[in-house]
Amino acid sequence: MTEPIEQRIAKAMAELESVQAAVARAEERLAGACATVRSRDRAVEVTVGPGGELTGLKFLDDKYRSMNAAQLAASVMEAVGRGRAQMAREVMDVFGPLAAPSTEVPELRGVDVDWDRIFGSALSAEAGGHGRRGGNRLLDEIHEDTDDARTRGRGRS
Repeated sequence: MTEPIEQRIAKAMAELESVQAAVARAEERLAGACATVRSRDRAVEVTVGPGGELTGLKFLDDKYRSMNAAQLAASVMEAVGRGRAQMAREVMDVFGPLAAPSTEVPELRGVDVDWDRIFGSALSAEAGGHGRRGGNRLLDEIHEDTDDARTRGRGRS
């Protein structure tokens, strides 16, 4: 026996209200979210907001003074790419479940979210390219200096 249309509509409306409330909670959670990331060479630290925007930039331990312009730019770009990737993952973790099909209302099949279209290069940074697009020679200038970090008594993060 099929469920009456009124019951199906009531379930769908309840599900919709539940999803709307969950979206509001997710938006509130992400409103103050940020990712703070250091470059691999530990020369810069950046803070990135939930929309991928750069909200903070620090040059650490005067290391930037011994870097040429290309190296410093590469450190900033690498850290920003990693910060954007971290925020993209967090946004996907928060909103991903809200796009899933309804378990209560089969007619609500969920939403197919194109995360690549939304986050673009931020996701390519996460995949190992660190925001690298073909021909970006600035990133070739990054050099890790793990001995320097150890001699100052700091652990790697």
